[in-house]
Amino acid sequence: MSRAVRTAVPNQTQRDQSRRDELSAEAYDLLRAMASRKLRTQRPSATLNTTLVVHEAWMKLFHDKNRQFVDEDHFLATASRAMRQILVDHVRRKLTDKRGAGAVHVPLEGQQVAEPDAGVQIMDVDAALVRLAQHAPELEQIVECRFFAGYTVNETARILGRPVRSVERDWARARTYLAAYLKSEAKT
Repeated sequence: MSRAVRTAVPNQTQRDQSRRDELSAEAYDLLRAMASRKLRTQRPSATLNTTLVVHEAWMKLFHDKNRQFVDEDHFLATASRAMRQILVDHVRRKLTDKRGAGAVHVPLEGQQVAEPDAGVQIMDVDAALVRLAQHAPELEQIVECRFFAGYTVNETARILGRPVRSVERDWARARTYLAAYLKSEAKT
């Protein structure tokens, strides 16, 4: 083999780096799709957008260079949890005392009370989910995938390695629990 040909053949390190770069691009695209899907269901926010959520998720998922994901499904399940944490943290920051602590704004015209903020709803769902996780942790993962990451039932089943019918049944149980919890909290 000539010297010119030998230098053109990539060594193992170059192939590994190329594969890591390729996987990073795929991971970024997956995070972007997840964030976009979730933020479409929220009211537009000047302080929270797809790029910001993706970058924060990226930092959570890849701040440790030694972190390994078993497969794409493990990555997606972990990313769902990261999305939940990012959305909840964003709402917490938004609702701090110096920013009004979730006070309901009353418009002067017509004296009507504004609808509850989507952020308050996220905080309520997160509080309910923390309570749910104490009794049924397997339901917590389903809610993270369905509510916080916006996955379909089929995607959730694949990511969690569970049968579709089982996820459908557990999703119904989780929704029932969350609805009851949120209703009881609304009364207090």
